[in-house]
Amino acid sequence: MLQDPLFLLVIAAVTITSLILVTGPGGFARGGEFNRKHTNRIMHYRIAAQAVAIASILPNVWLRRGG
Repeated sequence: MLQDPLFLLVIAAVTITSLILVTGPGGFARGGEFNRKHTNRIMHYRIAAQAVAIASILPNVWLRRGG
């Protein structure tokens, strides 16, 4: 399974999405200039990362079920 490039893409996409999800609330908690500067950008990155994660998970599930 670790030799499957699609599986590795899924792992990378989920990891990146998780890191972005942790960064968002961390920035909100810090507040101040970081929050004003980067909140909207982080939200856009999160949406893009989630789209990539979903777009890589669905074909992986489809191929593993025998599609």
